[in-house]
Amino acid sequence: MAPSSLLVARVVPDLTGLDKQFDYLLPEPLVGRVVVGSMVRVSLHGRRVGGWVVSLGPPDGAVPIERLVPLAKWSGIGPSAEIVELGRWASQRWGAGRLRPLLVAASPPAMVASLPSSTARLDGVEDGSVLPRLVRLPPSNDQLTVVIEALTRGPALVIHPSVDEARRLAARLRQLGYSTAVHPDQWARAAGGVDVVIGGRSAVWSPCAGIRSIVVLDEHDEALQEERTPTWHARDVAIGRAQRAGVPIVLVSPCPSAAALHWAGDAVRRSSVAEEREGWPILELVDRSREEPWKRSLLTSPLIQHLRNADQRIVCVHNTKGRARLLACRMCKALQRCERCEAAVAQGDEGLLTCRRCGTVRPMVCQSCGSGALSLLRPGVSRLREEIEAAAGRPVGMVTGASESVPNCDVLIGTEAVLHRAGRADVVAFLDLDAELLAPRYRAGEQAMALLARAARLVGARSAGGRLLVQTFLPRHEVLQAVLHADPSRVAKVELSRREQLGLPPFAALAAVSGAGATEFAAATGLEASSAGDVVLLRAATWDVLGDAIAATPRPKGSRLRIEVDPAR
Repeated sequence: MAPSSLLVARVVPDLTGLDKQFDYLLPEPLVGRVVVGSMVRVSLHGRRVGGWVVSLGPPDGAVPIERLVPLAKWSGIGPSAEIVELGRWASQRWGAGRLRPLLVAASPPAMVASLPSSTARLDGVEDGSVLPRLVRLPPSNDQLTVVIEALTRGPALVIHPSVDEARRLAARLRQLGYSTAVHPDQWARAAGGVDVVIGGRSAVWSPCAGIRSIVVLDEHDEALQEERTPTWHARDVAIGRAQRAGVPIVLVSPCPSAAALHWAGDAVRRSSVAEEREGWPILELVDRSREEPWKRSLLTSPLIQHLRNADQRIVCVHNTKGRARLLACRMCKALQRCERCEAAVAQGDEGLLTCRRCGTVRPMVCQSCGSGALSLLRPGVSRLREEIEAAAGRPVGMVTGASESVPNCDVLIGTEAVLHRAGRADVVAFLDLDAELLAPRYRAGEQAMALLARAARLVGARSAGGRLLVQTFLPRHEVLQAVLHADPSRVAKVELSRREQLGLPPFAALAAVSGAGATEFAAATGLEASSAGDVVLLRAATWDVLGDAIAATPRPKGSRLRIEVDPAR
């Protein structure tokens, strides 16, 4: 190959922890076959490894030609050049400076040598109509209607926080005659061309031949955010992808997040007042504010009445594992703390008091007066299951995130995991929603609203007898009032006003830095920083400023940092 015709491929190796790019010569037999995004094999440090081609062009002189080695092999089709460029933007937006994790999410689960023929319908045409940016759909309403509306324009990419729900939605679309591809298993079909590409949060990186619109369902759901670094959010990546592709994007939610509302502006479609009210279940508020402080039980009279109704299937939600997370002495009223680090102690299933901070274990004895009579101020689901079973007079099953299956019982108690695993319910009871409403997180109100919306789907519409029971000391809280009146805007107005005053997202950019070296790293970024326990919060005016500063700041020597841009909790 003549020097003037030489091509150099820049490759990102598929090796964890190696966040560099290397140049390789493109052999003449691979010219035309290797393109940006191709998956290849290269020689690196004496062994062959996989990787992705992220750029292709003539030598730039940075490395002498004679020192470059050729690509070893073309392995298969990978992400398109547009997706690679989207990954570059996202790696900087979320402060990672690393492209590999995003290329992994965008790649097929197995090597793809060729693409199947397109099965997309040819009648997708733009009729001049404008899709809304945001659709506020009551929890009992079918989201499929929004997807079908988007499909009138042509092939659509649909993202759902639950992979299982995405598969069920794909099956319904196939029954209607649409061709589908579920990401990531049917990656090749998606790249070849179908009517609908659908999947969980990673589907935002999926190929979608001839894409004409993007739909993000339940955009408020935390499952759309990646937990590992970089902590990208599928909603925001989808918005970025739609802007680059020049196609409309529709966000759908029964309780839109502040970020979605701020982005959508006035382009929001709402149901009528009557339809929205019908789409939410009845809310039964149990006001506990007049109860004696030391005689409070999470089993109130209204709850017990439902528990004893053998015709009802009851799901009780309490986000506290174990037997008790907060205890006080009945004699001296002292809160039980660790004698070493002063943190609150919890009672485990084995009956001992354990400090979750330092691991110290002691018997069930008050450290102040030695009494063994302790009051459970915040009992866990293990203890509550026993109490509920005694009150209900029928078997009670327990469901947590660690549960392998759902017990065959008509009464269930569990953490919020029970809302995802219970198939149906007549009543969903939140035993202590105040713990969510008053959590020390700026998204606490949104997250509590999301729990109630999830429960609303479980019990169904108002006309079908769906009922939520919430025990609270805060009956006037805006979240509860929003559900009571079937008007999520009551939360949105308060949230947006509060965040604007406090300089919180979406009016500013926020990142949480934790781990060894967090303080030193935060100081080196030059951004506004504040400590919150073991976490340092970084704040900037925009996401671009925040991401650039984080990506450009070297990690301190010996540090072990976890950086969460736009932390979920």
